[in-house]
Amino acid sequence: MLTAMIAKRAVPTARTVLLMGKRSMGTAASFHLDTPDNTVETKFDFTIENYKRVDSILSKYPANYKQAGIIPLLDLAQRQHGGWLPVAAMDKVAQIVETDPARVYEVASFYTMFNRTKTGKYFLQLCGTTPCMICGSEDIKQMIESHLGIKNGETTKDGLFTLLEVECLGACANAPMIQMNDDYYECLTPKTTIELLEACKEGKPPVMGKWGSLPMNGQVSCEGPLGKTSLLSEPEPPKVEEGRFKDGKVDPASVKAHMAY
Repeated sequence: MLTAMIAKRAVPTARTVLLMGKRSMGTAASFHLDTPDNTVETKFDFTIENYKRVDSILSKYPANYKQAGIIPLLDLAQRQHGGWLPVAAMDKVAQIVETDPARVYEVASFYTMFNRTKTGKYFLQLCGTTPCMICGSEDIKQMIESHLGIKNGETTKDGLFTLLEVECLGACANAPMIQMNDDYYECLTPKTTIELLEACKEGKPPVMGKWGSLPMNGQVSCEGPLGKTSLLSEPEPPKVEEGRFKDGKVDPASVKAHMAY
């Protein structure tokens, strides 16, 4: 009787499991649930071109430390597979680095950069941490949800957009902002957010700025309304004498001098 009661309590309902497995401000469960396109029987293999990249990645590590390449290999697999990682891709990485699949699952489930469920073509990660919240991220979130007809953690029916509220993305000076796939769109307002979404629907997302991000208010990078107020010219780099490392050796006692300190 007691054993039956314990067994019954040890198997929660699917709803309970989902609620238990959710991370704060995210939708990634810490476990795997089979879907038609994501089972252990699903096939995955790197393309010929990506196998060249696999070799390049592994060449950076000693042969007995292949596991050091798990993160870049998972990233490569995710990019090949349209922005998310099926179990089969994780198993392939485990096979390549010669480790147990569980070791790879641990990495993929720990880092939020890895998506273990399907995402839209445009993965909108909206920062909801304090600076962005104070500057209006809640308004941005409500506008996205209203305009696209989805809630946090959901994907549009056409598969174009997935919305996920996340923790700080390190662009506090240009809050509020979103990371869309690899790119940062900053200094957002509800109006410019809709313009961004509509441009994406047409397959023409705005091109990144010179410094790898795009403030949507017209400013350049983190420049304020007065433009540049410091570093008005290229700083002069430390002088390094020619041929310093020609023999490939550095005396540890003089490393500071070699690093131009």
